[in-house]
Amino acid sequence: MITPVTEAHILDWLRDVMDPEIPVLSLVDLGVITGVGIAPETGRVTVEMTPTFAGCPAMDYMRREVETTLRRHGITDFTVNLTFDVPWTSNRVSAVGRQKLKDFRLSPPPHLDGPIQDLSILEYAECPNCGSTDTTLRTPFGPTLCRALHYCNACKQGFEQFKPI
Repeated sequence: MITPVTEAHILDWLRDVMDPEIPVLSLVDLGVITGVGIAPETGRVTVEMTPTFAGCPAMDYMRREVETTLRRHGITDFTVNLTFDVPWTSNRVSAVGRQKLKDFRLSPPPHLDGPIQDLSILEYAECPNCGSTDTTLRTPFGPTLCRALHYCNACKQGFEQFKPI
């Protein structure tokens, strides 16, 4: 007997599609995958994705990786849509994703309770090496658009933070 594919199966498969800039974080845990649907009448699969930044250079690559993953699992009738209907914020990073960021020695962004009112939020970062909050923002411009550089005054180590957005 063939088991029908469900949205849960597809999300599970997409957990193997990693963000190209943070290779320990899946697109699902990053919150880039905002929806999965299966049309009941046709079985057509739709995957909705939202970019972390409007000009994210990796979106085409990520879309192709999602398409490749669907094909690898035998899905041939699908659409992968890039949409801004569900705006991405750093709050979309899952609890599993936040732990993976820490394990990767990248400080997770603080949870936001609304829109960023000023840039002082960038100054807060917990050191992923020792857990101290006695840290200093060195520059809000890291190696990618989504990262800032900090220094830990406790363990004397530099580290990157995934910016709150």
